[in-house]
Amino acid sequence: MSLYDEGHTIAGWTGFGIATVGSAVAGWGVCAVSPTLIAGGLAVVAASVVVTWVLHLSGWGKPPGVRPRGQWGMRVRDAQAREGHTGCVSCRLAGRGRRRAVEPVAGTGVIPAEPIPLSPVE
Repeated sequence: MSLYDEGHTIAGWTGFGIATVGSAVAGWGVCAVSPTLIAGGLAVVAASVVVTWVLHLSGWGKPPGVRPRGQWGMRVRDAQAREGHTGCVSCRLAGRGRRRAVEPVAGTGVIPAEPIPLSPVE
């Protein structure tokens, strides 16, 4: 079993549902040759991105990566949401998030890559 639990959140499923409806409306617009339906469907898809982002920032989305098993449930609100998640693009766009200070290799200006273990077995 994987230690990753990506997308199993209120924010993820709500965004998926809204985006599915928007895609269906846009597809209907393509079949009906209706620019109004196409634009409306694309607007709903754009709204799904905003709704997912707002829910993530309010604690109903989870950070990327490995989480403790107690945090896997969909109804578990994320306590770290106010401070932001390390490496989370959504949090960084909202002005939250903690960036890890990485120093370049002396004299080269190159930032070294760090390996990330995928599971405790590795």
